[in-house]
Amino acid sequence: MSQKFEHLLERAEQLISRIESVLPQPLSAPDWSLAVAWRYRKRSSGHGVLERVRHVATLSLGDLKEIDAQKEKIERNTLQFVQGKPANNVLLTGARGTGKSSLIKACLNAYAVQGLRLIEVDKADLTDLPDIVEIVAERPEKFIVFCDDLSFEDGEPGYKALKSILDGSIAAATPNVLIYATSNRRHLLPEYMKDNLSYSHTDDGEVHPGEVIEEKISLSERFGLWVSFYPFSQDEYLTIVAQWLTDLGAEPTEIALARPEALIWALERGSRSGRVAYQFARDYMGKQAARA
Repeated sequence: MSQKFEHLLERAEQLISRIESVLPQPLSAPDWSLAVAWRYRKRSSGHGVLERVRHVATLSLGDLKEIDAQKEKIERNTLQFVQGKPANNVLLTGARGTGKSSLIKACLNAYAVQGLRLIEVDKADLTDLPDIVEIVAERPEKFIVFCDDLSFEDGEPGYKALKSILDGSIAAATPNVLIYATSNRRHLLPEYMKDNLSYSHTDDGEVHPGEVIEEKISLSERFGLWVSFYPFSQDEYLTIVAQWLTDLGAEPTEIALARPEALIWALERGSRSGRVAYQFARDYMGKQAARA
């Protein structure tokens, strides 16, 4: 009888272990000394984990050209944050490929030695932001929670979660966490012509936005610092091309010869962005190396 009971108990323990393995577990802290950048990932079982980024892009602030005004604002805010002074959550918006994400990565590289860390979170996982903030709340480092290419459709749960963390939660803001987000949309939500119908007009001619418009701007206005990026002119694009070619080892004569090809490359892509300039520089230097 005792043998049957022991067997039954063993089977019950195995069953409990299997059930526990598929149930969501509380987020556990990683070994923070292993990296300066982390990604929050959800497993198929629903477990959230912080995975270290083994190879962080080796961008420096000096590598980024033609965005000096934007760079000054982001670098100043980040330095204030690292030094324990008041700083704002940041929303970087504007044209694609103009250096929004690169600027944040460059700031991480510049201030990592002073304790700056970065956690990248996908839009789909923003509902877990309170858990992430809680796990780093007692750490001495300063954490940027980075949301890249952020935009929402109406009714997405991540929208409410981010809104709550930025300004609407009953809990006080954690002083060692800021949120930096990039987006091609200024207000993070799609805007439709019919939304304008919600505007009201007073007798003296004033225009007041309706509830639909107010809701759409309520998230973006919770970011204390807005930084806008704009498409590059031809001269600005060529300056960025020259910077990337220089970084890849090109001589001044090579850079001058590459200008016509760089313009054709941009024309074929339909864009004069920093990303396009970087892609051209890699293609050009790769062809030169192959010919040599």
